[in-house]
Amino acid sequence: MSYPSAATLYRGAAIAGGGSALVLLVNAAKRAELIPTSALTQLVAPLAQILALVLITGLYVAFGRRAGRFGLVAYLLNAFALAALVGVEFVINLVFAELPPDTIEALRAGPLGVALTVASVLFLLGTLTFAVAMIRTDEIPVLPMALYAVGAVPVSLRAFVPEAVLDLGLLALSVGAGWLAAWLYTRATTIPAPVTAAFAVASYYRHV
Repeated sequence: MSYPSAATLYRGAAIAGGGSALVLLVNAAKRAELIPTSALTQLVAPLAQILALVLITGLYVAFGRRAGRFGLVAYLLNAFALAALVGVEFVINLVFAELPPDTIEALRAGPLGVALTVASVLFLLGTLTFAVAMIRTDEIPVLPMALYAVGAVPVSLRAFVPEAVLDLGLLALSVGAGWLAAWLYTRATTIPAPVTAAFAVASYYRHV
């Protein structure tokens, strides 16, 4: 049975990251009213987090394991936060968009508001710790990783920051994710394939 090469998997993660950057750019342009809000732009908004999850997984597999237990915790926290944020984006773009302001306020005052706040805080903590873990490996370019982390701050605090600051945060996230994706794509063939003890044993018995 043949399996995709490590380079193919890394390039797939990079392409997903490029898609995430594009969706984030669309989200920023929509909020800044540079493009009209439509059913399509509302529907694709949550794809940014789904595709970003693929990108950070590729980065972690390629480099993050060198950060040890801290890197693993940072990755798991970030991955969980991105998964939770998918639900947040669905609620904001596909539910709140169809409801009157009074109903939205009533929903935010209940358990949904708590869930939205927890997801936002997790996204902030997860992104910052993941960025620190990646930078500590001395393998990831610092500037795009820092842009990605800085952009997460106003996005996580969207309820408390001006609209212009939120737009800049989305733009920073887009540039950071796109830069990291392009860098990972160009490096894909030079990154050593991950080897674990289980894979090493299996490889040994295949060649005995």
